[in-house]
Amino acid sequence: MNLTEVPVLKVENLTVYRGNYLAVRDVSFELKSGTDTAIIGPNGSGKSTLVQAILDLFPKSSGNVEIFGRPPKRLGSWRHLIGYIPQHFIFDRSFPISVNELVGLGWSGEKRSFKFPRFWQRNWEKERAIANALQRVNAYHLRQQAIGTLSGGELKRVLLAYCLVSPRKLLVLDEAFAGVDISGEADFYYLLNELKNEQGWTVLQISHDLDMVNSNCDQVICLNQTVVCSGQPEAILSPQNLLATYGPTFSRYQHRH
Repeated sequence: MNLTEVPVLKVENLTVYRGNYLAVRDVSFELKSGTDTAIIGPNGSGKSTLVQAILDLFPKSSGNVEIFGRPPKRLGSWRHLIGYIPQHFIFDRSFPISVNELVGLGWSGEKRSFKFPRFWQRNWEKERAIANALQRVNAYHLRQQAIGTLSGGELKRVLLAYCLVSPRKLLVLDEAFAGVDISGEADFYYLLNELKNEQGWTVLQISHDLDMVNSNCDQVICLNQTVVCSGQPEAILSPQNLLATYGPTFSRYQHRH
């Protein structure tokens, strides 16, 4: 199947319960190739649950999800085409794994130049791919560090290199900028935008920074259990829509540089 012939992601009437709690109700949307879509909404509105259900990390109650025209359980080797950066990358900081080793876990070997390469050939291609990915996200100098020694911003760059080390078509970010300061967040957004254009990524991200969303995203989905509204940022990020999404206690957060 030609991946350009189908939506990168298609969600139809997705409903998800967490125990007896209705977390996501009747959500539908599509992502076109090469677009950057943000999901916004208040805490507890079901954003992370929605993303986890889309990626088959949490069971859906009803509805349908197709990625590259297939249900998540039938992606097979196409699952390597998805990159995912969670809100909280939870790990034992004493675990002895280096940045090089972590990024290497994301390498699928799809770029090998021989059908049956020798071990040294595969190993050389892998090391080259890791080095290129780390250089592209300005983290090559961290390659020998243990991941437990990284700052929040450094770790997010390394996770982006993990997604970059092999070809991807869909990048999913669940508040990937959590733990990053304002300056680092702006730099990360700039880098993400560059990589999206270079790599042809389709991006689905959860974000609380409406100014960054307005500046960088093609589409916005306002979520509060269900889709309140969706469309282009200039039309959707109006006071009326934000009030309907967040409620009367909402006050818009803006960066001041």
